Amino acid sequence: MLKRKSQFTAVVQIDGEELIAHIPTTNRIGDVENKNLPCLLSYHPDPKRKLHYDIEAVLLSDDDNWVGINQILSNRLVEHFFREHELDKIVAEYDDIQREVKLGISKLDFKVGDTYLEVKTPLTTINVKYGKTIKTLPPKPFSSTDRMVKHVNELAGSLSEHERAIFLQVYQYRITERKERLRSTHYEEVSETIHRAAEQGVEFWEIQMDFRSEGVSLYSVERSTDL
Repeated sequence: MLKRKSQFTAVVQIDGEELIAHIPTTNRIGDVENKNLPCLLSYHPDPKRKLHYDIEAVLLSDDDNWVGINQILSNRLVEHFFREHELDKIVAEYDDIQREVKLGISKLDFKVGDTYLEVKTPLTTINVKYGKTIKTLPPKPFSSTDRMVKHVNELAGSLSEHERAIFLQVYQYRITERKERLRSTHYEEVSETIHRAAEQGVEFWEIQMDFRSEGVSLYSVERSTDL
């Protein structure tokens, strides 16, 4: 990625030619300056598409630890790993996996068996040790937390009728350096909602993935200890 052109596009270089690619996240990538970053691209030949390349991941470290930035992709990957039974540590027994399930006033990402599950892919803080050439920008607090608060409350409310409800954080990379979480402008409300949901029985899990040019694999599956 040579530079970010707009909220949705960036200039990339492929075989010496500069092209415009789509960025599948509208947010900043952590506190990183989006210039001169190696990136993994996916190609989409659909003639109806204006841009045929998507930026799927960027390299921010000195090792081969690509950071996936396509937040929409997370749900497809989570479904794949459930169907391959690589996430049995989270939910082991189920006959069916449903997507976009209505619950109360919300639509949650999954219902796996009898367990409701909401997926989030945080990109505000990148828990990777940056390489020497990475340039950073001053942290910018984010404020788009209303949807997350609503979904966490719906998960907690579902426990009156269902035994389990899970909030799953998906890291499309291997965590190599835990960093202080960037606080949102509504931090107190979000923190209170999450801790109340945990007390009601909502389970918080996280998975890490290994992104490479040849494909994506599941790296780790753990209960979240830092709420």
